[in-house]
Amino acid sequence: MKASEAILWSIALPGFAQVLNGRIVKGIILIGLEFLINIQSHLNEVIIFSFYGQIEMAIANANFQWLMFYPCLYFFAMWDAYRDTGGNEKPYAFLPFVFSAYFVTVGTIYSSTFTLFEVLLGPLWLPILSVLPGMLVGFLLQKLMRKRDSLRCQLK
Repeated sequence: MKASEAILWSIALPGFAQVLNGRIVKGIILIGLEFLINIQSHLNEVIIFSFYGQIEMAIANANFQWLMFYPCLYFFAMWDAYRDTGGNEKPYAFLPFVFSAYFVTVGTIYSSTFTLFEVLLGPLWLPILSVLPGMLVGFLLQKLMRKRDSLRCQLK
């Protein structure tokens, strides 16, 4: 399996790429955690209400105590599948995944009150939009740290 394929399967269902990579126990654990957090956080209800534009209902139905676990599980499953397929060959390849998890978690925290152009985005759309700055920061730090490492090697 290619790294891009692993990431896409992980986006569809965290843990599924691990199963496809032959990491059955890890995959089953991640899928189990996905179901547990999904059910406890009422994520499917949040998704349905958000797609219908009923943001206040999405906020009211979300269990934020559980929902805040989801970004770390989601991005860890993607990172782990990516790593298992050889995506870890470049130094600091984990940074875009980690910073996306951080930013999406913060987006989740502020999602019930943060507005963009006077529009309340809620617990689905704000976290999704938070992926972009998380990835940008992660890629920027990755580039800076690789440059720092190459400069250190040149000085030796």
